[in-house]
Amino acid sequence: MSKSDYPYAPDEFDVPAPEGAPVGVFRAPRSGWSKTWPFLLVAVIFAGLGVGGVALVSGMGKSGQVQAEQPAAPAGDTAAEEPPVDDAGAEEPPVDDTGAEEPPAPEEPAAPPAVDVATLLAAADKGAHIRVLNDKGPEGESRVGKAALDAKGFTKVEFAPYPGDSGLAANTVWYTANRKETATAVAAVLGIPAEQMTETPVREGDVVVVVKTKLTPAP
Repeated sequence: MSKSDYPYAPDEFDVPAPEGAPVGVFRAPRSGWSKTWPFLLVAVIFAGLGVGGVALVSGMGKSGQVQAEQPAAPAGDTAAEEPPVDDAGAEEPPVDDTGAEEPPAPEEPAAPPAVDVATLLAAADKGAHIRVLNDKGPEGESRVGKAALDAKGFTKVEFAPYPGDSGLAANTVWYTANRKETATAVAAVLGIPAEQMTETPVREGDVVVVVKTKLTPAP
C-alpha cells in the first residue's frame, strides 16, 4: 500500500523514530535490577523451602527415635505411677497393741513325783537299827524324826546329838550295804529327797539320819 492509498490522517505513530531507537517497543526501558530481582526472589523462596524441609524431616526422625526408646506400657496396665507422698508432717496413726501376743510366762519347775510311802514301808525292814542324829539342826528336831518313824512302825529308833561335825549342809541319810530299801523308806517318811541318800559304812546301826534343817515328815 502506498502513502497515497492510506486512508487515515498521519499521527505521532507515523513519525519516523530517531536513529538507534528500538522499533516497535512502546514501554519504557527497564533497569538491570528490575530484570534480576525476580530470579533472586525465586532462589530465596526455594532455598527457604529446602531448609524447612530438611528441618521437618530431621525433627520427625528425632521424634520417632524418642518414641521408639520409650517402652510401651503392658496391656491392661492402666495405673499411672503415683507421685511420692511427703508424710514428714503427717501424724502417725495410733498403734493398737491390744491384740499383741504377750511373751510366754516362764515355766515353773515340775514338781517331783509323789512318793508312795506305803509301798516303800512294805519293802523296808522295820526292825532295822535306825539312829537320828542332830548335827547343829533345829533344837529337838532329832526327837521329831524318831517320833515320825515310830508312828510308821519302826521298832528300833534312837535319837542323839551328832558327835562332832559331819561337814554336811543338808539333811542326809547314810545306810550300810543291803539296807537301801529301808533307807529309802526312812527318807520318804522324814521328807528327805532320795538324791540325799548315800551308801557308806557307819560306826553303829543300819541307817543313820543326819539332821541339819527342819524335817517335813509324811502324814
